[in-house]
Amino acid sequence: MINGIKQHGVVGKNGRIEIESELPEGTTVEIIVLVEPAASSMSDETNYLLSTEANRQQLLEAIESANAPENLVVMSPEEWNEKYRL
Repeated sequence: MINGIKQHGVVGKNGRIEIESELPEGTTVEIIVLVEPAASSMSDETNYLLSTEANRQQLLEAIESANAPENLVVMSPEEWNEKYRL
């Protein structure tokens, strides 16, 4: 039977991670480390897309266009099905 222990921790000096448990000394364990993304960091894709002024400007214009009410298309499910023959 496999038992699990879940703990949150912070990587310490020199990359050291310490885990405390009540397991008996000599118990064989498998350790899996899942790294939580930093809340304030952007993804590599976002960093890449914003890496040049031209890209940044194009993305900002696209967001502005998408948020503009005059660009909003509203249709009922029936209209959607009729238009796209679902």
